[in-house]
Amino acid sequence: MRKPDLAAVIAERADLTKDKAGEVLNVLLDQITQTVARKESVTLVGFGTFEARSRAKRKGKNPQTGQEIEIPASNTVAFKAGKALKDSVN
Repeated sequence: MRKPDLAAVIAERADLTKDKAGEVLNVLLDQITQTVARKESVTLVGFGTFEARSRAKRKGKNPQTGQEIEIPASNTVAFKAGKALKDSVN
């Protein structure tokens, strides 16, 4: 499912226009993005938690040459599924 498909489902279920549902979806995603960028977590009970995590620098190998390289430290986003989401998948 892509973003426009999700907006269409929201529009149908919430009795909104597709444009308004798309706007709501964009605001939701923007707010999650801004909150995680501030290193705060976003928890949607029953769905899951989005949070920022730091990765330490580490050693790796260039797959083409086999040469050992150092991968710099970086930040990433993690998602931990909630119980209800896990149960629905299983």
